[in-house]
Amino acid sequence: MKLSNPLPDGLLEANEKLVRLTPAAAKKISQLIDREKEGDYLRIKITGGGCNGLSYKIKFAPIYKPGDLFVRSEEIKLLVDSKTALYLRGTTLDYSDKLVAGGFKFANPNAKASCSCGESFNL
Repeated sequence: MKLSNPLPDGLLEANEKLVRLTPAAAKKISQLIDREKEGDYLRIKITGGGCNGLSYKIKFAPIYKPGDLFVRSEEIKLLVDSKTALYLRGTTLDYSDKLVAGGFKFANPNAKASCSCGESFNL
């Protein structure tokens, strides 16, 4: 779904103060979007679970949901639901291709503690 200006009904615009991608993360996400062909949006969600209480989830989405926040970062189209946005503000998503401790990593200034894998945190 191509976004026009103004945004479609039900989609709210946000900016990189909510969440931003590093160039390395954007490059990897772009490669995955092309390879996986599951959607042009990257949905970032926080759910209960993980070793620290809250867990990051990312997946590709073909469409947005009413009330989603839309952020364009490094030319990648991100979707965040309003509940997740409360915990995500100021977060950076990075990517490393290192064999040990590589992959996507969230740097969330709101987190009081996080696990060593970087996939869960608490407030």
